[in-house]
Amino acid sequence: MDIKRVIIVGTVVIVMSFGNAWSSLTANASSSAQWSTASVADKDELLLKALNQPTDEDLYDALYDGKSLQDIASEQNTDIEDVINLQVAQLTEQLDSRLASGSITAEQYATHTAELRDIVTESVLTSFG
Repeated sequence: MDIKRVIIVGTVVIVMSFGNAWSSLTANASSSAQWSTASVADKDELLLKALNQPTDEDLYDALYDGKSLQDIASEQNTDIEDVINLQVAQLTEQLDSRLASGSITAEQYATHTAELRDIVTESVLTSFG
């Protein structure tokens, strides 16, 4: 699994974990998550393009060296808001799918989407090295 997927999946897990904890005091069990693998390569390419990175390996190496996505965007003279908007759109798409499949409630969906931009922004500014 490449680092971009780890970051995106990690962000989704954080959103879903904290969102559930903050929304109620009861635990809600749901059916197993349904992950979509459709067009993952296209989504990866969008992130590489937004960060002006030629390959997955270049992005991985930069993250491994302790740079945040903000650092990488600054070095490449790209707008970090494009990266934030991309990740928010991708995660919102996943939440839409989960809502449509019934694996989350409308209340959980609203809670997750309300805090999504803040969590993604924090993640973009965080160095994982």
